[in-house]
Amino acid sequence: KRNRRIGIAAAVVGAVAVVGLIVTSVVLTPRPASYTAGNEGATVDGVETFENGATHVEGSVTYAQTPPAGGDHNQVWLNCGAYSEPVPNENAVHSMEHGAVWVTYDPSLSEAQLSELRTQLPSTYVILSPFESLPAPIVLSGWNAQLQVQDASDERIAAFFEEFWRGQNAPEPGAPCTGALDAPGKIS
Repeated sequence: KRNRRIGIAAAVVGAVAVVGLIVTSVVLTPRPASYTAGNEGATVDGVETFENGATHVEGSVTYAQTPPAGGDHNQVWLNCGAYSEPVPNENAVHSMEHGAVWVTYDPSLSEAQLSELRTQLPSTYVILSPFESLPAPIVLSGWNAQLQVQDASDERIAAFFEEFWRGQNAPEPGAPCTGALDAPGKIS
């Protein structure tokens, strides 16, 4: 009888532990940010807008903005995702033509800031990569729009995504952001 009670108690404790682990993993697992496809005409403080063309070209391109916020680009787009190394401008600009937002950060950005930044990114139509010689620690670029921020906790990051992510101002909104080029350093 005693062994039976011990067995039942152990089973109950084990079941509670399993349920606790499942609940903890669900609660603590980071989820990508969720945004609605943009271009509702909202004003985001600090956003600069530009007039860039959208021609497919071969070779390197000299861009008017650093990092690029549109313009002539390679005919092959960059697969969206996170990269640990700088990515080719000409391919990233093609992804922006499809409605992606390119989030560039100074390579010296702290791991804490980079982790905070990642929590604000959607799961699709975004490129995250380091970029040398940025005008600010973090720069968000959508087609013909750009926002420079000093800190990953800046509330304007979410506002920029709400307005420009998968936006209708992009020349080819909704075209693929996968199935093309993975640059070196692809993380996810």
